[in-house]
Amino acid sequence: MSISTSGGEQRRPSVVSTGKKAPAGGKPAEGEKGAGAKPAGTAAKPGSATKSAGKSGSGARVPAGRGGGGGGKKPQQRRPITPVKVSQGRSWGSISLFVAVGVVTAAIIGYGAYAVVQNGKKWEDKAAAIDGIVNFRESDPSAVEPMAGKKSHEAGPLTYKINPPVGSSHNDAWQNCMGDVYDAPIANEHAVHSLEHGAVWVTYKSDLPADQVEQLASKVRGNEFMMMSPVQNLDKPISLQAWGYQLKLDSATDGRIDDFITALRQNATMEPQATCSGGITATGTTPRDNVPGDQQQQPVPPAGG
Repeated sequence: MSISTSGGEQRRPSVVSTGKKAPAGGKPAEGEKGAGAKPAGTAAKPGSATKSAGKSGSGARVPAGRGGGGGGKKPQQRRPITPVKVSQGRSWGSISLFVAVGVVTAAIIGYGAYAVVQNGKKWEDKAAAIDGIVNFRESDPSAVEPMAGKKSHEAGPLTYKINPPVGSSHNDAWQNCMGDVYDAPIANEHAVHSLEHGAVWVTYKSDLPADQVEQLASKVRGNEFMMMSPVQNLDKPISLQAWGYQLKLDSATDGRIDDFITALRQNATMEPQATCSGGITATGTTPRDNVPGDQQQQPVPPAGG
């Protein structure tokens, strides 16, 4: 707003407000009377507003940014700034690790379930599941039962229906089967007696490559109720025998070898309390008679007798 004077247009000086309303009629309010008080309507001198604005009622200087006399508004506080989250790419290394752990865990659980099912099977069921195995106990009992006109234990050479034999009459002495690996043929009559005790007899053709012979030997050597020897006139490179069972194979790498051993070793025994130690350790196809063998078992007394 401007005021027109004789000297030209002048800008009206600013008026300092005391924070109190002037009473009606232009009279000064209480507390404004006295020295320096000017009647209402009197213009302030130029520059006086600036001086007045810089002082408080007590003469103290007002800090910058605050209104005088305590009548001003408090300064507004800034709101805290929310931190901005920076999106990072996926950690493929961690994801791959979690996936690998999951696969391994599933495999362990699956194998555990399979093992439980397998362990719950009877040994006869495990044997029957082996591809190519022949169960002579069912298919040809005559190959397992004592020979016609002969007892279970017979002296001298015997002729067997199957090569290698899986049962029938045999010598009174057994072949030692404490993981023995024989490098020459042994007598069938002693070997069959070992089968009766629960041994697995691993046989092979004499021309089987040396590395395969050693692979077979590694499954036998040092394992009780196991023995191994070459056999004459064998129609397959490898043949496995237990009492009443046989499996013929072409290679020592065939996984069915382990399956046969696991299912039938000791399980196929006809004498559960028999041992494999103390038997014949010599090689040769002629049986050795008059060698101490099985002793007659004493009858078990009845309970309470």
